[in-house]
Amino acid sequence: MLSSDVRFEGFTATDWVRVLSLFRPRRADAPEAGRPRGGVVAVHAGGRLRKLMHTDAGRLRIDDAQRAAPRTAEELAARHHASWAAVIEAGALEAIVERFGARIRRGDDFIAQSLLLLQLAREEVLAGKIDVWPARLRGVPMPSPGVVRGTLESLAGVGKTMVIGLFEGGELWTSVAMRRDARGINLILGPDEVRKDMGLLAGDWRRDYRHLSRAIEERAGELSLGCFAEAETIRKLEVDPSPGAWARAVAVRDVILAPVPAALAIPLGIDAGRAALSALRAIAERIDPMGIVGPAMRAMLERAGTDSEMAAMLPFHPLELLRKLISRER
Repeated sequence: MLSSDVRFEGFTATDWVRVLSLFRPRRADAPEAGRPRGGVVAVHAGGRLRKLMHTDAGRLRIDDAQRAAPRTAEELAARHHASWAAVIEAGALEAIVERFGARIRRGDDFIAQSLLLLQLAREEVLAGKIDVWPARLRGVPMPSPGVVRGTLESLAGVGKTMVIGLFEGGELWTSVAMRRDARGINLILGPDEVRKDMGLLAGDWRRDYRHLSRAIEERAGELSLGCFAEAETIRKLEVDPSPGAWARAVAVRDVILAPVPAALAIPLGIDAGRAALSALRAIAERIDPMGIVGPAMRAMLERAGTDSEMAAMLPFHPLELLRKLISRER
């Protein structure tokens, strides 16, 4: 997935914090104040508690917890008012590492290694040696390396770039562009390098995203996928459990995909005709600065919008997987 000479460019400390904040677990409809925070990890052996640690408070007293040690991770989280918990049998992590070392091969890439490690960890969970709560990924099948590589290939071919750009208050809030070569992702480009190349902005992100696309293409190459929206819109969509939320957002242009590969158009409920119309409109907007053709193309796209279910392209629903990982719903 990542090439051996991958470069990270154009990120300030603020940009990194903003990117990471998008993946902070949160509830869709509950205030953050007063909620459980941090995680707690318990290690046991021979029926006795050996280690107890909270990610916020640090080490906890074992003597106090030994008298009525929780049996499950859910009980452990409730007792220490934590948002997640893990109960691990002593030696389970060492077993994962040893089996990983025995099964890994010299030619395995980052994807194969990551999936192998996840599979070994899941085996320990199924054996009852590791208990994690909440089990957000319960029931999600493990994809094969071929499926993951095929998905990446369909989203970004060799020499192509993917970008996500988020706006707030009429300005570029943050962006991440990833360029792929034959060995994997070889460039991860942040917003600090492209803000000055975007020129004078109109203050309307639905227009300004084109300036970001142009700046990215000049620095990283042709785009295969572009996703643009306001930061708050993406935060809400990440934890929205309603079916078709992403497809509706694309249909009403709360999220703009330009360009959009067929592999993403199909699961979002955008048929081939709509994807073609979207591409035509993008071309029309570039050659029609007066905006004569744009409104007609927009009307055609609104009539063509659909809200279908995720197509079974993968053994799991990728947008639902994102919601499970980030949402605090149990």
